Order: sequence, then C-alpha cells, then structure tokens
Amino acid sequence: MDSIELKILEDKAKEIRKMTIECIGYLGVGHIGGAMSVVEVLTLLYEKYMDVSPDEPQKRIRDKLVMSKGHAGPTLYCVLAEKGFFPKAWLHTLNVGGTRLPSHCDMNRTPGIDMSTGSLGQGISTAIGLALANRINGIDRKVYLIIGDGESNEGQIWEGAMAAAHFKLNNLIAFTDYNKMQIDGYVHDIMNVEDLNAKWNAFGWFVQRVNGHDFEDMEMAIERARHEHFRPSMIILDTIKGKGAHFAERRIDNHNMNVSYETALESCSMLNEIGRQPTEIHHD
Repeated sequence: MDSIELKILEDKAKEIRKMTIECIGYLGVGHIGGAMSVVEVLTLLYEKYMDVSPDEPQKRIRDKLVMSKGHAGPTLYCVLAEKGFFPKAWLHTLNVGGTRLPSHCDMNRTPGIDMSTGSLGQGISTAIGLALANRINGIDRKVYLIIGDGESNEGQIWEGAMAAAHFKLNNLIAFTDYNKMQIDGYVHDIMNVEDLNAKWNAFGWFVQRVNGHDFEDMEMAIERARHEHFRPSMIILDTIKGKGAHFAERRIDNHNMNVSYETALESCSMLNEIGRQPTEIHHD
C-alpha cells in the first residue's frame, strides 16, 4: 500500500466515522461503541477487496459480508450509502418506523446487506452456509464475516469454528472485533475469551492478530488470508470501542447510549481537526 492509497483510505474512514456519528446523533440514541470500532475494516473491505456493485446488489457472483454483530449496522449502512447502494438521505431514517435501515442489519430491507443479523452467535453459521453454497455452485468469491468479542461468549461461535475447519472453507475470512468491551462490562470480567489466538488455532483456522485501526496491518493480513488454500481464516482485530467519538471512546457504557445531535456534530467537527495519528493498541 503506497502513501497515496493509504491517505485515500484514511480520509474515507474519517468520512464514514463522521457519517455514522451524525446519523446516530440525529436519531438520538444508538450502538455507537461497536459501530466505531469496525470503521476501518469495513472501509478497507468495501474500498479495496469486495467485488460488489451498487447497480446490482443481488448479482449472483459477488463477495458477501455477514455483520454478525448486527448492532454495528449503522457503520455498514454508511459504507453502503457512500458506495451508492442507496441515497445518503436514508441515513436520517435510522431505526425509525417504516425505515429501510433498522437498528440491526436486515437483508430484506436494505440494499447491499447480504445477511440479516443481530441474534448474536448466529452469523458464523450463516456465513458458513454462504461459503459452502459458493463451493457447491462453483462461485469463486469470498465470504467475509465480522463477529464481536462479547459475541464470542456464545457456544454457536465455537460450533461454527469447528464446522468451518472441518469443511476446509478457505473462501471464508472472518474478523473478531476485539475491542475488549461488551454490553455489561469488560469481556475479561464477563466471560474471558483469551487466548483467542490459541483457541482459533486449536479449531484449525489460519489465525492472525493485527491493529484493527491500521490499514497497512490489515491489508497484509487480508492478503495472506486470501492466499490460504486449505483453511478458513480468522483475523483478530485489536480495536478501541467508540474510536473517534470523543463522548464515547473507551467508555464502559458506550455499547448503546443517548447522543444529542449537538454532541454528534461537535464530535464530527473535532474529527475534522485531527490529523493522522498512530493508534496505540495494547493486547490484554
């Protein structure tokens, strides 16, 4: 990745982050924490890797994404709107009656959403189904999956981990958004999931762990995963919950919180004033 491409991605991620904060603030409440921690990975996937078309959101041969932590839907909506899947004006209808953009992802309502999600733990099973279907139908495309660290408390995650390795689904690339927090506390207090690297390795996956806010780190990991021929891949992303939203970043109560529109606009203005700064991530 050269410096020009990196700058383009960083600028795009900043725009997506501002759009997400603004649309949640317009509504007045939302899952700001987990939405902010997946901005970079979604930006990178849709800007560089995913073969998708706003003109043909249901085209048969395409890459697909399953946002298993469906409460991060607002960020995905902003990415899709920026790509042209639907008008940006829809973002101000987030989670209101009759909306095409419900709080959690719904493939029957929103163009560009490949799988309905929100019942935590179940996304991995649907992603496995999509990956198996591609193999059966001879479709050479990837299925990308994003799960949460709190979601990893669910047994279905580990049943899926076993199944994907058994079927040698090298067309499945998964990410764990490891922001270390869940709805009711720190992950290590609620149900410690470490050692995540060792767990996924033990289930037979190709495992990498990188800074989930660093485009260059993630690009290298995705490139390696795309060239893995015999196993599904898990890329563990060390992230910051609420990243970039000054009123929410690292706050333990930021899973779903009230956000005034004035506060949201203030946070967007602050982002405009911030230049590129390396994000320091510590492995717990």
